[in-house]
Amino acid sequence: MKFSTDTVQTRYASPLGPMILAAHGKRLAGVWFEGQSHQPDPANWPQADTDPLLQETIAQLSDYFAGRRQVFDLPLDLGSGTAFQQSVWRALLGIDYGANTSYGALSAAIGKPAAVRAVGGAVGRNPLSIVVPCHRVLGAHGALTGYAGGLERKVKLLQLESRA
Repeated sequence: MKFSTDTVQTRYASPLGPMILAAHGKRLAGVWFEGQSHQPDPANWPQADTDPLLQETIAQLSDYFAGRRQVFDLPLDLGSGTAFQQSVWRALLGIDYGANTSYGALSAAIGKPAAVRAVGGAVGRNPLSIVVPCHRVLGAHGALTGYAGGLERKVKLLQLESRA
């Protein structure tokens, strides 16, 4: 994944553990649980704790975790991925709150029904956890499969959404 040299960051103490939020320009570029798989190294990104977009992201994530928000309204930058990854990430945005889909259905939805493994790889590299809802993708027959932020967190996110 490639990120702009003007990327800035802040931290968010979510109910599921510390998160790193990143933005550049006026777009949100990253939302990761600290230490999750495929997370870039943010060491060279300056802290921007008062950045308006990052503060709005914290507010919307807080509302989500409190059960007050089902849809995020943030300008997103999906440009860190390949064209294929971006197509998968855009498809993830179409999965409604409280709903889920399978990797096979997601592959079919982007017009690549034989690319299930590649779709799984793109889902796992989603740079915008929760906001781009990769946690809503399940394995065949509803099986809980991997989540870059940890399977325990995936379960908690799905439980949070099922209470709505």
